[in-house]
Amino acid sequence: MLSRVAAVKAPRTHNRRRVTGSSGRRREGSESEPQRPNMSRRVFASAVLLLFVVMMCCGSGAATADEAASGERSPPKTYFDWRDVKKEETVGSLRVPSLVEVNGDVFAVAEAQCTKGDSVCDFNGIASELLESAGEQTEEELDKTTVKTQVLDKCPFDGGNCPSQERGPAVSQSETKVHVSRPTTVVKESAIYMLAGTYSRKATVDAEEGGADDWGLLLVKGNVSCGGSEKRIDWNDTYGLPWALFKKQHESLKRLIGGGRSGVRMKDGTLVFPVEGKKKGNVGTEEDVKTDSLIIYSRDIASWEVSKG
Repeated sequence: MLSRVAAVKAPRTHNRRRVTGSSGRRREGSESEPQRPNMSRRVFASAVLLLFVVMMCCGSGAATADEAASGERSPPKTYFDWRDVKKEETVGSLRVPSLVEVNGDVFAVAEAQCTKGDSVCDFNGIASELLESAGEQTEEELDKTTVKTQVLDKCPFDGGNCPSQERGPAVSQSETKVHVSRPTTVVKESAIYMLAGTYSRKATVDAEEGGADDWGLLLVKGNVSCGGSEKRIDWNDTYGLPWALFKKQHESLKRLIGGGRSGVRMKDGTLVFPVEGKKKGNVGTEEDVKTDSLIIYSRDIASWEVSKG
C-alpha cells in the first residue's frame, strides 16, 4: 500500500527522453509521455473515482438542502383559520345545537348565521358557550349576543370579502371555498372533534351541485382554554377529508354532509359521526337522487370508513 501511494505522489524528476527499455537501450525520437506502471494507473484511477464519488455526495447533499429549504413553501397548508367575529359582524340566529362535556365543563355548540353590517353577505360560524347549569338551561335560552362565535376565515379577508362569498371577478377558479354548516361534535379525552361543513377547490355558485370531485368534509379539532376566569372553546386545527376517501368505498354516493348535533366515541377510541349521504337512485326517473342516513368513523382521524347504509 505504501509503494502504491508513493507511486502516485512521487515527483517526476527524470528526463522523459532518458527512459530505458528492458534491453537497457535508450528510446529514440518520441517526446510522448511514457506509460506509467499498471499498478500506478490503477491507484490513480481509484483515487479519481473516489474523488468523483465524494463530489457527487456533497453535491446531492447540497441539492437536498436546497430542496428542503424551498420545500417549506411547497407542502399544502391550511389557508383558512378561525377568528372571533368582528364588531361589525352580528349573529342573526343559532341552529343545530349540541352539548359537549370536557373535563366536567359542559358547553353548547351551534351553527351561527352571521351578517356583516348592512350587507346581504351572510356567512356561518360556530358559536359556543359554557353552561353554568346544564340541567336547567335549554338551547332556546342561549343568548346570541353573548355566545363566543368564531368563523372560518381565509387569509385575505381584510380585503373586504366574506368567507362564503360567491364567485366574483377576483375569485380564482382554483380557489378553495368553505361552507360551515350542521356542526357535529364528538369529545375524545380533552379534545373536541367537529364536522364543521364542507370545502371545495372550485369556485362554484352552488357547492352542492358543482359536480367537482375535488371537495370534502371539514374536520376541526378544538380545545377548552382559560382566558383569565373565562373558559371557552378554541378551534385550532382544520383538516380536509377528501371526497375520494369515501367515493371509492361507496360508488353510489354523490355527496356527504354532516348530520348535525352529536356523534359518539367508542370504547376503543373510534370517532363516529352521523352524516347524510346523497345516493344515485334509478337513472332516468325524476327522483334519481335519494338521501340516506349513514355514519363515518375513524380511530386515528387519518383513515376513514363510511357505512354501507
